[in-house]
Order: sequence, then C-alpha cells, then structure tokens
Amino acid sequence: MVKYPQISIVVPLLDEAESLPELHSWIVRTMEQHKFTYEILFIDDGSKDRSWDVIESLRTSDPNVRGIKFMRNYGKSAALHVGFAATKGDVVITMDADLQDSPDEIPGLYRMITEEKFDLVSGWKKKRHDPITKTIPTKIYNGVNRMFSGIKLHDMNCGLKAYRREVVKSIEIFGEMHRYIPVIAKAAGFPKIGEKVVQHQERKFGRSKFGLNRFMNGFLDMLTINFITRSGKKPMHFFGLFGMIFFFIGFCFSTWLIIDKLLINPEGRLIADRPDFYFALVAMMIGVQLFLAGFIGELIIRNSSTRNNYLIEKEI
Repeated sequence: MVKYPQISIVVPLLDEAESLPELHSWIVRTMEQHKFTYEILFIDDGSKDRSWDVIESLRTSDPNVRGIKFMRNYGKSAALHVGFAATKGDVVITMDADLQDSPDEIPGLYRMITEEKFDLVSGWKKKRHDPITKTIPTKIYNGVNRMFSGIKLHDMNCGLKAYRREVVKSIEIFGEMHRYIPVIAKAAGFPKIGEKVVQHQERKFGRSKFGLNRFMNGFLDMLTINFITRSGKKPMHFFGLFGMIFFFIGFCFSTWLIIDKLLINPEGRLIADRPDFYFALVAMMIGVQLFLAGFIGELIIRNSSTRNNYLIEKEI
C-alpha cells in the first residue's frame, strides 16, 4: 500500500534564487520539529535567474524536494494548477517563495484541516509590512469581494493557504483566478472555509512582482468568477432575466405610445419625433440581445465537455 506524505508544500516562484535556500531550510526545520512526513514542490514559473539551479541543488541534498520548471512565465495560476496536480500529500499548503510567508504557520494550518475539518484555510496577514498604496486598495478589494462572494475572509489573496487533498484535486485554476480559489472551492462543493491570522514577514530579497494594475485586473476577475460560479451552467437564467426586464420595459413604452397616438392625442407629434420612442426601441433591442447572449451561452454549455462534471462525495 502506497503511503502518502502528510503535507505537500507547493511554492510557486519567479526569480527567487536568493530566498530559496533559506526558505527550504526553514520549511525542513519546521517539518522535522513537528515530525511531519512531507514533500516540497517548487514550481519555477519561467525564472530568468538561477532559481532552477538552486532547486536542482536542493533536490540533490533533500529527496523530499521536487521541482517543475515552465518554459516561460505563465503566471501564478498556472503554477498552482500544475503544482496541485502533482501533489501527493493529505494536506496541501501553498506559500510564496519570497520569505514573506512563515513556515512556522504550517502546523496550525495543518491542525485546522485535520482536526477542525476545514476544507480550506486561508491566512490573514492582519499586520502587513506593505506601503499604504498597497494596503488600502487591498482592504477595499477584500471588502468588495466579501460582499460579492459571501465568503467572510479578510485576505482572500493571501498566498499562505491550506487545503484538504480532495479540494486541490477537484478545482481548476486558470487565467489569474488564483486570487479567488476560496470562491472556486465553495462553488465546487467545499463550503467549510476558515481563516487563520498569520505573520507577514518583510521582504528580504528582490522586489515585488505585482504592480498596481493587479487591482483593476483583480476587480474584473472578481466579476468573472462570480458570474461563472453562479451562472456558468445556466447562462439563460442570468441573461434571460435581464432580457425579459428590458424587453418588457420597451414593450410597455411602445404600447403606451401607440395608445396615446391612436386614442388620446391623435393630432400630436409623430411617434418617431418623441424621445420615448427611442428609449423604448433601445430597451427592446437590448432585451433581444441579452436573450441571444443567453441562447448562445446555452449552446456553448451544451457542447462543453464539462457540462456534466459533478463532484460525488460518497457512494455505497
């Protein structure tokens, strides 16, 4: 019988050669102190520095180290997706490679998954060592995200997270959707999502790979993921509803214009000379377009290979 490690640690990275040896030593020290069986997966997202050479060196000295290197930079979501597919542990921990996530938090995260039976636990960097230009937009972003998703997390995008094995094997991450893994997990049928206050270390080497544009991209991704998780398998329910509303409003205005012209004020202005006419016309056109968008969405879903992908929890 194959015995899997207790913990798989997935570390996506880009140009972090300086921090990798210290991060590896820190993780190993924590694992040995708590007598965990483990594996460490370093996912090199197309680094241009010596990151892969360092990973190969770490693998030589530590058989628990595994590495995957991309041909070019594909982004954090791709790195996590590939890392999740390669994990073997019962509990999967993700952390960034820049030493801002503390491996000392791993035992607490592991306990919340194994003893408190959470599906996913997200870190909350309550006290951050970031400039105000980053902390304030982050608070706004997390507040809006809580409102849209209904998931009460203070730090949705924290890189330090813990998952049950079943979660990472059941979800698919693409684009830049790594920011919304809790939302994806909840939509997949894993609603028990917790939060743990964690330490935020100051960056020791290099510089941040994220610019201010990530907040605009993050907002657009938030709209996308909330639409996909709520209406991805039934687009007509979304587009059809708004289509009916707009068409009904336009139809009512058109009917009123006709009645007014024929019965109430036949000597008045022509219907085409009234601004109400163009409002009614535009509303009906928008309604028809939304209906068509819903039908096209339904046709796409009908031909999708994932249209009947449902997670079965138990079977006897």
